[in-house]
Amino acid sequence: MRYMIVHNTEVYFDAANPPPAEFMQRMDDFIGEASKAGVLLAAEGLRHPKFGTKITYANGTRTVTDGPYAEAKEVIAGFIIIDVHSRDEAIEWAYRFTDAFGEMSVDVEVRPVGERSDFA
Repeated sequence: MRYMIVHNTEVYFDAANPPPAEFMQRMDDFIGEASKAGVLLAAEGLRHPKFGTKITYANGTRTVTDGPYAEAKEVIAGFIIIDVHSRDEAIEWAYRFTDAFGEMSVDVEVRPVGERSDFA
C-alpha cells in the first residue's frame, strides 16, 4: 500500500540559507535506507511558500493568491511516497524521517494514497 508522508516546518533552505551539512547527511542516510529497503517511490522538498501560488475555487469563482501566505508554517514543505505493507510500517518510516531533522521542529502527516479500488 502506498503512503504519502508530508511535512511542514518553519525552516526553509535556499542559497542564502543553505541546509546544514549534518541535516543533509541525515536526510541522505534516510533516503538511502528507504531506497535500499525498496519502499521509496519519491521524495522531494518544496521551495519556500513565497514562491507558491494558491488557487481557490468556490461557487464557480477562482481566486489566485501568490505566496507568501499568512500561515506558511502550515504549508507543505515536502513529501515522501513509500510503498509498504501496513499503516504501522508507514508510521515507522515517518519516525525515521523525522529523525533526519535533528533539533529542528517538523510536523509530519502519514496518509494512504487513494486507489481507484477505494471507490468500488
